[in-house]
Amino acid sequence: MLPSWETTPEDLPGAVREVKAAIRAQIEASGRTVEEVFAVVEQHIKLEVDAIKSSKDVWPVVNYDELESSVDAVKRRGCVVIRGHFPREQALAWDRSIVDYVESNGFFEQYRGPGDDFFGSVGSKPEIYPIYWSPAQLEARESPRMARVQRFLNSLWKHDGWFDPDSDVGYPDRIRRRPPGTDSGGLGTHLDPGTLDLWMTSEYQQAFRHLFNGTVEQYDPWDAAHRTTGPQYPGTTMCSVFRTFQGWTALSDMRHDQGVLHTVPIPGAMAYLMLRPLLDDVPEDDMCGVTVNQVFPVSEKWHPLLLEAVSGIPDVQAGDSVWWHCDMIHSVAPVEDQQGWGNVMYIPAAPMCPRNERYAEEIEHAKQTRSSPSDFPAEHYERDWVRA
Repeated sequence: MLPSWETTPEDLPGAVREVKAAIRAQIEASGRTVEEVFAVVEQHIKLEVDAIKSSKDVWPVVNYDELESSVDAVKRRGCVVIRGHFPREQALAWDRSIVDYVESNGFFEQYRGPGDDFFGSVGSKPEIYPIYWSPAQLEARESPRMARVQRFLNSLWKHDGWFDPDSDVGYPDRIRRRPPGTDSGGLGTHLDPGTLDLWMTSEYQQAFRHLFNGTVEQYDPWDAAHRTTGPQYPGTTMCSVFRTFQGWTALSDMRHDQGVLHTVPIPGAMAYLMLRPLLDDVPEDDMCGVTVNQVFPVSEKWHPLLLEAVSGIPDVQAGDSVWWHCDMIHSVAPVEDQQGWGNVMYIPAAPMCPRNERYAEEIEHAKQTRSSPSDFPAEHYERDWVRA
């Protein structure tokens, strides 16, 4: 068994050196070297990258009424655009109602600037609205059409005993409204499942056991075992719930070249990311730039092969939804003089499980008091607002 660091160590460099040594020793106890195990992963990733680079249409696209026809494609690529998830006119009406909600409550007069350094970096202010409890958001989260999509996405995972695919915790998140003419710096290439806790906590050491014990061929990015019991290290970038998929619902039509979401559509890329810091060219106190209180970065310095596969979403219409596996590398492209609006509601798939049940009480408290949930900056704009 690997040693476990259950809380964020004060001496991060020392802890990183220790955990890297422990993982290397466990891999070598299997009779394989770290380099041999990584070579297996790298060869698989190269094949996937080549396939993506030679493909014209990388992102799976499926109509809402035909979800089940996309199982193989979604599991292969870890992402999907669902056409007509909601009727276009309903989505456009939600967008208008959000504008009414924030304007009638004086949001722009109250706005104090971005409370989140990461999203504040986009350069368009405000772009991410710290709003959680608008009638439109509540209606979309609680819609039977949303529940059907969440159940479908959850069912793609091996989940027996780890989560209930039919019940969602209703994780509250924000909205994005980017107006025409915007210059936006986008968001850098990163992923969101955690930081150093992915190597240092007992739960994630079990979740990634096949990467750390030399049986890398058995690693399955769709296996939820041990992913739903332990929280992330506390920090400004943490998410308290386990999400099978991150997602958003479009509130406007968006062209594929107007600062949209990009992913590296290889669910198994997590194996590459987790093993890469163990190679000899990485300093002993470095996890390829991963640390606490920052998102998990993916960089040209350490991960050039993965970045060859970055792929943007196709054109979407209001009412379509976009989803990507919780471990998936993603970014938002920069844009200058954006053509048309770029508006979305962030709604993930977060099934009921021990980790999510612990956060459910916080969700209910935030909903009743119309506060910013504890995973987000404590801005609390909506506490005294009148619902539109």
